[in-house]
Amino acid sequence: MGRGRAKAKQTKVARELKYFSPDTDLNALERELRSSQPPREADKSPADEQRDDEYGDYAKWASGDN
Repeated sequence: MGRGRAKAKQTKVARELKYFSPDTDLNALERELRSSQPPREADKSPADEQRDDEYGDYAKWASGDN
Protein backbone atom coordinates (compact mmCIF):
# COMPACT_ATOMS: atom_id res chain seq x y z
CA MET A 1 0.00 0.00 0.00
CA GLY A 2 1.52 3.48 0.36
CA ARG A 3 2.80 3.54 -3.22
CA GLY A 4 0.15 5.99 -4.38
CA ARG A 5 1.61 8.96 -2.50
CA ALA A 6 5.17 8.23 -3.71
CA LYS A 7 3.99 7.81 -7.30
CA ALA A 8 2.04 11.06 -7.14
CA LYS A 9 5.13 12.89 -5.91
CA GLN A 10 7.28 11.37 -8.67
CA THR A 11 4.68 12.40 -11.25
CA LYS A 12 4.62 15.95 -9.85
CA VAL A 13 8.43 16.23 -9.92
CA ALA A 14 8.60 14.80 -13.46
CA ARG A 15 6.00 17.28 -14.65
CA GLU A 16 7.87 20.19 -13.05
CA LEU A 17 11.13 19.13 -14.72
CA LYS A 18 9.43 18.67 -18.09
CA TYR A 19 7.90 22.13 -18.19
CA PHE A 20 10.56 24.11 -16.31
CA SER A 21 12.70 26.29 -18.57
CA PRO A 22 15.31 28.36 -16.74
CA ASP A 23 16.67 31.57 -18.23
CA THR A 24 19.88 30.86 -20.09
CA ASP A 25 22.68 33.39 -19.91
CA LEU A 26 24.10 32.96 -23.39
CA ASN A 27 26.79 35.61 -22.84
CA ALA A 28 28.16 33.69 -19.86
CA LEU A 29 28.12 30.48 -21.90
CA GLU A 30 30.02 32.18 -24.72
CA ARG A 31 32.65 33.50 -22.28
CA GLU A 32 33.07 30.05 -20.77
CA LEU A 33 33.48 28.38 -24.13
CA ARG A 34 35.99 30.97 -25.34
CA SER A 35 38.10 30.71 -22.20
CA SER A 36 38.54 26.95 -22.49
CA GLN A 37 41.50 25.98 -24.63
CA PRO A 38 42.60 22.54 -25.76
CA PRO A 39 45.36 21.03 -23.59
CA ARG A 40 48.89 21.50 -24.82
CA GLU A 41 51.53 18.80 -24.90
CA ALA A 42 53.37 20.51 -22.03
CA ASP A 43 50.26 20.22 -19.86
CA LYS A 44 50.21 16.43 -20.05
CA SER A 45 50.58 14.69 -16.73
CA PRO A 46 52.90 11.72 -16.14
CA ALA A 47 49.80 9.52 -15.83
CA ASP A 48 48.82 10.45 -19.39
CA GLU A 49 52.28 9.55 -20.66
CA GLN A 50 52.18 6.23 -18.83
CA ARG A 51 48.78 5.46 -20.36
CA ASP A 52 50.17 6.24 -23.83
CA ASP A 53 53.12 3.89 -23.25
CA GLU A 54 50.83 1.18 -21.93
CA TYR A 55 49.42 0.65 -25.43
CA GLY A 56 52.65 1.42 -27.28
CA ASP A 57 53.25 -2.27 -28.05
CA TYR A 58 50.00 -2.39 -30.01
CA ALA A 59 50.73 0.69 -32.11
CA LYS A 60 52.43 -1.28 -34.89
CA TRP A 61 49.37 -3.53 -35.23
CA ALA A 62 47.01 -0.56 -35.29
CA SER A 63 49.03 1.21 -38.00
CA GLY A 64 48.97 -1.87 -40.26
CA ASP A 65 52.76 -2.32 -40.35
CA ASN A 66 52.78 -6.06 -39.70
